[in-house]
Amino acid sequence: MNAADLIAENLSWGPRKNQPLLLHPTSFEVNAGQVLGVVGPNGAGKSTLLRMIYRYHTPSSGHIHVDGQDIWAMPPRAAARKVAAVLQEQPTSFGLTVREVVALGRTPHRLGYSTLGAQDAEIVDEALSRLDLQSLSFRDLLTLSGGERQRVMVARALAQQPQVLVLDEPTNHLDIRHQLEVLALIRELDLTIVVSLHDLNMASQICDRILLLENGHTMGFGLPETVLTEAKVSDAFRIDARREYLRPSNTQHLSFHLPDQRGTL
Repeated sequence: MNAADLIAENLSWGPRKNQPLLLHPTSFEVNAGQVLGVVGPNGAGKSTLLRMIYRYHTPSSGHIHVDGQDIWAMPPRAAARKVAAVLQEQPTSFGLTVREVVALGRTPHRLGYSTLGAQDAEIVDEALSRLDLQSLSFRDLLTLSGGERQRVMVARALAQQPQVLVLDEPTNHLDIRHQLEVLALIRELDLTIVVSLHDLNMASQICDRILLLENGHTMGFGLPETVLTEAKVSDAFRIDARREYLRPSNTQHLSFHLPDQRGTL
């Protein structure tokens, strides 16, 4: 897997031409191998932005370039070799085993409906191993817990061998251990990653850049410490945010309070 630069230029999206935009023109650049965290309150436009990157929503305006190529100007199979996605929504009717689901990630690299080759099988095995799924390989996907299914979907995306990996709330349904494992994996991968997160402290720890959205507008883009400030977080989420220093780790941590409860908790 080889990471690539990701550049978004004036991206916007609305359901129809005559209806208001749900995401107003947004631009950002992520260098190869960096992790971009997309944060903001519910309805801010996070999922809308991600859907344009993985080619679900056609942009109303703007362009998305991966490795210098416009992903909306290339065939779907070629785009799928550039960008893979792990979504919040999980399949509810899927008569496939874990291994078969992960093997679907090889589809963009195969000719037509050809069977898996030896190299494909090795890539699938590696993805299963990285997500600690070997013991579940031949289980029906629907017999797994929500957290286990989430890990399967991450493994499928890794088997796709993209240059950019899009993750929409990847730690949903995961217990603490597997949250930490997935987040550690994100940092280890030689991929450019765009991840939406609700946990701002988690985003600050794992992301190289932060894009803060609110009501479809960009409220900030840059280093975590310059975007996730008390003022910007308070304005975007309509709460009181306070940055604290934790001991003995001497790390920074954001705490959150309702406006009328600041200083009383």
